[in-house]
Amino acid sequence: MTIPFARPRPVRPDPSGRLDAPSKLELVQRPRRNRKSEWARQLLRENTLTVADLIWPIFVKDGDGERTPIGSMPGVERLCVDEAVRDAERAARLGIPALALFPYTDPTLRTADGREALNGNNLVCRALRAIKDAVPEIGLVTDVALDPYTSHGHDGLLDAQGRILNDETVAVLVEQALVQADAGADVIAPSDMMDGRVGAIRRALDGEGHHDAQILAYSAKYASAFYGPFRDAVGSTGCLKGDKRTYQMDPANGMEALREAALDIEEGADMLMVKPGLPYLDIIYRLKETFGLPTFAYQVSGEYAMIEAAARNGWIDGDKAMMESLMAFKRAGADGILTYFAPRVAQQLARDA
Repeated sequence: MTIPFARPRPVRPDPSGRLDAPSKLELVQRPRRNRKSEWARQLLRENTLTVADLIWPIFVKDGDGERTPIGSMPGVERLCVDEAVRDAERAARLGIPALALFPYTDPTLRTADGREALNGNNLVCRALRAIKDAVPEIGLVTDVALDPYTSHGHDGLLDAQGRILNDETVAVLVEQALVQADAGADVIAPSDMMDGRVGAIRRALDGEGHHDAQILAYSAKYASAFYGPFRDAVGSTGCLKGDKRTYQMDPANGMEALREAALDIEEGADMLMVKPGLPYLDIIYRLKETFGLPTFAYQVSGEYAMIEAAARNGWIDGDKAMMESLMAFKRAGADGILTYFAPRVAQQLARDA
């Protein structure tokens, strides 16, 4: 395709020394024509963000009638189970199709082996049952990983030298997934990044009759600095020993994400997740283009906190930055987005409709 270039006529001085009025550019293509008005921009918009694209992550805690603000995530709270039910009802009214549940576990229940994750009456399981009873139409996504339950803050079991035990951890994660499915989880989302866990969970779910339970695999979860506020929210910051670079992915790697996703698909994953979101738009694009499987992005706590903090300081327009950041995920190919902005986005989309 040949693109015609502008051929402006030279500007020449007239005899009096004054310059001619600027000449018209001889343009065939003027892309600005398609931006001239709001109706034209809407008509030609390549990507659209809707409330159906949203998954709302919420943090649950023990207590009764309590909502506890999270300092590093302005506007986000830890919710006791009855308040989580109220937010689930609000989500349904707003048209948000699904919630993702994460627990703030009482420190006295945290152990080296994370055994509270296998308690069929733990915080997540109680919240699942309560929400399903009150709002059966809303989808519920549960995190499969041990970091909210371990005294050392890691996603898996440790040996005496502090190394993560892969296969032993997978056995525990399988039991955790079954407990969550029994309690009513619609989507099991292993975020631990252990090798082989998707296949082991799929076999176990099918073996126990949970054939319809979907697996949203955190296929490309990077060892990121953007998780800090989340760790505050679930209470693992103070207890985390070392870092997670031996199992979460190196931020320098892209091809590795394709391999991880291919393995998860082969093992039975129904959907893929990229986490964090905005720093890894290229990974979202590559996974979607390569595999065509439903692909999700997690706009993580650090991304949320940056936008919210800048907005509260008056440095940016928070609502516009919020919407622009989510549109970036859609443009990259994401089918859905986990975002703490979900209720605000839903309200804004309703106002703009």
